Amino acid sequence: MRHILSLIFFLTPLLSINSQNTVGTILNTDQALNGYTLFAPLISTETYLINNCGEIVNQWSSSYTPAASVYLLENGDLLRTCKIPNNDINFGGIGGRIEKYDWDNNLIWSYEYTSSTYSLHHDIYPLPSGNILMLAVTVVNENDAIQMGRDPSTISEGKIYNEQIIEVEPVGTNSGNIVWEWNITDHLIQDFDSTKDNFGIVSDNPQLLNFNYIGISENEARWLHMNSLQYNEDLDQIIISSRMLSELYIIDHSTSTAEAAGHSGGIYGKGGDFLYRWGNPIAYNQGTESDQQLFQQHKPHWIPDNLIDGGKIMIFNNGYSRSPSYSQLFIIDPPMDSPGVYSYTADTAYGPSSPDYIYQDPVDPINFYSPIVSSGQRLSNGNILICEGVSGYFFEIDANDTIVWEYISPVTSSGILSQGDNSDAPEVNNIVFRAEKFAPDYPAFTGRDLTPGVPVELDPIPGNCELVSVAEEPVYKASVFPNPVKDFLSVNSERPLQKIEIYSFMGKLIKSDAENNRINLVELSDGVYYVKIFFSKGFVTKKIIKMSH
Repeated sequence: MRHILSLIFFLTPLLSINSQNTVGTILNTDQALNGYTLFAPLISTETYLINNCGEIVNQWSSSYTPAASVYLLENGDLLRTCKIPNNDINFGGIGGRIEKYDWDNNLIWSYEYTSSTYSLHHDIYPLPSGNILMLAVTVVNENDAIQMGRDPSTISEGKIYNEQIIEVEPVGTNSGNIVWEWNITDHLIQDFDSTKDNFGIVSDNPQLLNFNYIGISENEARWLHMNSLQYNEDLDQIIISSRMLSELYIIDHSTSTAEAAGHSGGIYGKGGDFLYRWGNPIAYNQGTESDQQLFQQHKPHWIPDNLIDGGKIMIFNNGYSRSPSYSQLFIIDPPMDSPGVYSYTADTAYGPSSPDYIYQDPVDPINFYSPIVSSGQRLSNGNILICEGVSGYFFEIDANDTIVWEYISPVTSSGILSQGDNSDAPEVNNIVFRAEKFAPDYPAFTGRDLTPGVPVELDPIPGNCELVSVAEEPVYKASVFPNPVKDFLSVNSERPLQKIEIYSFMGKLIKSDAENNRINLVELSDGVYYVKIFFSKGFVTKKIIKMSH
């Protein structure tokens, strides 16, 4: 569902909007970070780096669609996941291959980790050492899973998937050495069968994963579905995210592989057990449904220390499986006893009890919703970039949650849209896993030719990327009422009007009236529209909500 602009933005006068644009850059203001945005549509083999006008600054081409994530490295190389066929392991996010391209789109390294019993999936993370952390699943057969303490009634496919992290040292142009690994099956607890492995009291061991809590998996083999892998260099810790269990977990990376397979000896130790977890205390018998805060979240990650909220964790909370379904962006501050040592009180849930910051649509939460994929990112100017991935929609908000930049990916499963096409059409699939924005001083851009080319979309409108200000009042002032409007909308202004135009939320001209200061909107469907009010030498734009009741 396309995100509907915030109420704050609705109450703030707009100077201008690219009202002819239906894809690409929809809004560009001087309050946005004037940087470059990286995205790789999940249904395309292309990866794009665009400026705020949606013009292509660089582009990389692969023979494979992405499994999910891509990264622009500080040296200008592109590190990307790839989806390759696997008849034995197949679910959303399955990859199997990693590629690295230089700035000029030359493939300089690749690595495959795929077979009938294991596969890379979803996410990777480039380490400062040059090694790469990778998420993978490995197959655990039914008999082994039962011996580990799994309830047989929760195994519907004759197997379950172990989630694994491997650290790979690149070798040559198409190989790598696994130098470290971690497996969730080394860190289980179960209270189902005392005759099997891992038996114990779940609520007393939050550092371990309850093997029989399956969340929303409906007994599938992918009972965890880890969808994110991020790293903190200062703490030497890894954060991972389970979509099915609606939890995030932090583990130690300073261990050896043998230590990572062992237990910490308690919640304050290291080893390979969880150092911290958050989002759904039901999973370790320390809460009820009212205590669940995450719902199939994506990309929990540490905000860099040099940015606002540095050291805290940002999470895109998708909101799938709750009623009503809606998305939020969270920032949480895990309580610590010392750096990297997380506070915990026995017989309670891990803190915090609530996020430090929540972004959701202020008009109606259901207007902002992406059931899968998506991301958030704190920017160097203090703003936040949000990727509502299912809609291929990226928007940047300022400190007041005002939207200051908007972009809609025109890349769909049936081809690239032309300017003027409707990206909201039911048949359009322009899904994007994540988007990331870089400031102009990011090291990858040093010495590079950043001359922009054409926009991604076809048939772009020349020069239709007007930089507007949200900090100044327009020369021509006008007000509209009532708002929300049921039938007739009136315009009040000290100066004579030339005409009034009504545009859809996506920028399509719906209606025009040059007769008077009042326009009939009875026939419009309920929703959000723009009103463009023209004077002799200028115009102003307002946002309205049409409500029949």
